Amino acid sequence: MTSADSRSAVPRLVVAAPSSGSGKTTVATGLMAALAGRGFAVSPHKVGPDYIDPGYHALATGRVGRNLDAYLCGPELVGPLFLHGARGCDIAVVEGVMGLYDGAAGEGELASTAQVAKLLRAPVVLVVDASSQSRSVAALVHGFVSWDPEVRIGGVILNKVASDRHEVLLREAVDSVGVPVLGVLRRAAPVDVPSRHLGLVPVAERRGPAVDAVDAMAAQVADGCDLKALVGLARAAGPLPGGFAPWTPEPVPAHHLSRPVEKSPPRVAVAGGAAFTFSYAEHTELLAAAGAEVVTFDPLRDEELPEGTAGLVVGGGFPEVYAAELSANEGLRKSVAELAFSGAPVAAECAGLLYLCRELDGLPMCGVLDASARMSERLTLGYRDAVAVSDSALAGAGTRMRGHEFHRTVVEPGAGAAPAWGMRAPERRVEGFVERGVHASYLHTHWAAEPGVARRFVERCRTS
Repeated sequence: MTSADSRSAVPRLVVAAPSSGSGKTTVATGLMAALAGRGFAVSPHKVGPDYIDPGYHALATGRVGRNLDAYLCGPELVGPLFLHGARGCDIAVVEGVMGLYDGAAGEGELASTAQVAKLLRAPVVLVVDASSQSRSVAALVHGFVSWDPEVRIGGVILNKVASDRHEVLLREAVDSVGVPVLGVLRRAAPVDVPSRHLGLVPVAERRGPAVDAVDAMAAQVADGCDLKALVGLARAAGPLPGGFAPWTPEPVPAHHLSRPVEKSPPRVAVAGGAAFTFSYAEHTELLAAAGAEVVTFDPLRDEELPEGTAGLVVGGGFPEVYAAELSANEGLRKSVAELAFSGAPVAAECAGLLYLCRELDGLPMCGVLDASARMSERLTLGYRDAVAVSDSALAGAGTRMRGHEFHRTVVEPGAGAAPAWGMRAPERRVEGFVERGVHASYLHTHWAAEPGVARRFVERCRTS
């Protein structure tokens, strides 16, 4: 077997469910941790745009959690991004999103767990909430198995099982469908992973309790599931289709730069810490490949930007939860404003947009944008098809990207800034701000789909 064949034959499985709330995060994270605890190098993945679950996956495995999103990146990048994350691993576990066949609204199977499973030729483990059924579970499993013959459901894990008798009835029912039961998890107090308005509380906000939660998930899965059978199922996946190579953030050739590379690369500061946890790992990899020195800072703790900062990236997170602390850090707010007003490149997404506003819920923020932000009762959620309508440090006008919105805030703009994006679907509108070197928007994007944005941003850091 060639080395390329070895890469494409990485053992893998997808943990899916009939619907959200069935327990797939507990099973997927617990399985990752249980296998890692037994000496496996586990590659963790998450279907869809979610930033929070990968943090728990990383805690479970000691490796970066990576997203596989066929809408944001296109189906053609799912395999390469998977192989990029799975380098050097013994097994890969992919946590699904929503129900197995749920994807982008109005787009058929696009971005569904089923589509990703097919693209990876990965067997699916279906986690079923059995708390309010017995023999009916057979009809449910049969429906999911037969709906799409290209999706291979290799086994079922029964969750929230009440008793030994309940387990017997459920096993008999599933056996009649011909699908093996690979685990039974008893009804018990839920693992302590608190939620709030946008999902689970990120690992960065509760490191100690999060470790305890992941340990509890691992114990549940190890006690209730057949780990040997699950590993065997993963090993039976076979080669990936297509013969594609792992994705890589290719370095920028010197002749593509507007001027020779300086001795010191431009320093790009990337916001981190508890308030800004939403970021895809590939973004910093692309910035580094484009020639930047990437430095992480914490807006809750650091009183000024890293020395020599030439560009700033502020991703998503929960600034509304930390608004008082962010506002109190006046030194950093002034440092951010000075950088932005100097014309340096600044890229901000969602939480980053709020941080750059004059105020958030009446508390002073950086004042880079003539806009005011506040919490709202309305949830804005969904995939977006967008095109850049203004030239910026991040994208040239006409650049088309797909993104995702997920927030409960409203930004009321003042005057002066041009819009960042024109939304093409599901509704037509403009959104975001482009002013001086600033590109700020609610839209979360995945730069692997358009690596030119990272190269453009770093080049602007060199020349601004």
